[in-house]
Amino acid sequence: MKNKQPLVRRYRKNPILTRDDVPYPVGTVHNAGVVKHEGRYIMLFRSHTTNGRSIIGKAESRDGFEFKVDPEPFLVPAEKGLFSEYEAFGVEDLRITPIEGEYLLTYSAYSRHGVRNALARTKDFKTVERVALITQADLRNVAIFPERIGGRYVRLDRPHSEITPWSIWISYSPDLVHWGDSRMLIKPEPYHWDEMKVGPGAPPFRTDVGWLHVYHGVFETMAGAVYRLGVALHDLADPAKVLGVSDRWILQPEDPWEVTGYVPNVVFTCGTVPEEDGTVKIYWGGADTVMCAGTARIDELVQLCLNNSRKAC
Repeated sequence: MKNKQPLVRRYRKNPILTRDDVPYPVGTVHNAGVVKHEGRYIMLFRSHTTNGRSIIGKAESRDGFEFKVDPEPFLVPAEKGLFSEYEAFGVEDLRITPIEGEYLLTYSAYSRHGVRNALARTKDFKTVERVALITQADLRNVAIFPERIGGRYVRLDRPHSEITPWSIWISYSPDLVHWGDSRMLIKPEPYHWDEMKVGPGAPPFRTDVGWLHVYHGVFETMAGAVYRLGVALHDLADPAKVLGVSDRWILQPEDPWEVTGYVPNVVFTCGTVPEEDGTVKIYWGGADTVMCAGTARIDELVQLCLNNSRKAC
């Protein structure tokens, strides 16, 4: 390839957040949703507590790189009601979607019943309202588009299935609670960097030519699985139409804190922030242990989808 420059430029002071930055006892800091709210960056990160179960913490930043963590967790498993039964083993991997004056929060809820996805909402990141459990088990990685399309909410998700390899699906809802019209969009490509499974990463964001979606793909090696990041482009009017899927990855585990940690050889994103200068900040968990960040040119990622695409499914 002629251009050897990395598509994602890692922040020189990575990792940007570790367990040492958290003022309460945790074992990890990873897989965070990030959004810009009232001029500040809000990060909602996952942590393993010292009993091994996960909670969501909150951190804020002026520049998107140097974050300060709140003194208390942002979201912990519910203690009463229906949610308490399905969040008993932890809440994980939260995504943030800004839409219509509020922020939708989707996260994985773990319990003895398996994993299903929950939806909450906030306007100020101070109070949180749980809305509904929006999937059955077993399903993860729900990322909601930041606009209604054709009058309906749209999401990407990843059901667990051994019949069809773990793939990216799309679903629609009139009210955020009831979802349907589901179909598979992107599946793993045999003998490819994402041949084991693919799943939604950060919520898609609008570009001039399509919805850009940073997703994760997994490759099984003799030493275990490797998680990398790729990009896909969806049609603006019909996001079920995939305009292109990157044939190459845009980020793989390379730094020591991505290669070694709680789960080795992992870069995993739940959050991106597109900027007015044509760049996008990408946030990822390194080895399920620390939070990292980098930047990329949006137009380069779009062109990768359009000009260097593999089959979607």
